[in-house]
Amino acid sequence: MSALGNCVTTNDYVSLAHTDIDRETEEIIMDTLRTEVFRTTVAGNLLVGSLCAISNQGGLVHPKTPIPEMDELSQLLQIPLTAGTVNRGSDVIGAGMVVNDWTAFCGIDTTATEMAVIESIFKLNTGRAPAATDLKASIIENYT
Repeated sequence: MSALGNCVTTNDYVSLAHTDIDRETEEIIMDTLRTEVFRTTVAGNLLVGSLCAISNQGGLVHPKTPIPEMDELSQLLQIPLTAGTVNRGSDVIGAGMVVNDWTAFCGIDTTATEMAVIESIFKLNTGRAPAATDLKASIIENYT
């Protein structure tokens, strides 16, 4: 548990964390990110930050995540989830991409099919750039 990015994934409201993080670290995450923290696994693996990426719009999880587990995580996060890969089949989602509510950056080996899944689940293909009011509201919401 030396790299926090492997052990935690977060959006503006919820953080998923490694089940073995200590209470003090959990409290630091809650205080710093102002999110609820849930200890869980993804596809039976403790490194939730490595095996999924989430935004406020959706989430991409390890391709071997069972449907019941995806449904449970989706209800917990209140966002749609799908299983997928990045970088030509890599299941280490967190190492292959970063995402927010407006854009995603993927590794250079990510295929067109993988990008289509990413655009779809994160609702990035809406055909509009974020309005200044959307950005301003997001900034104000995060700092108030």
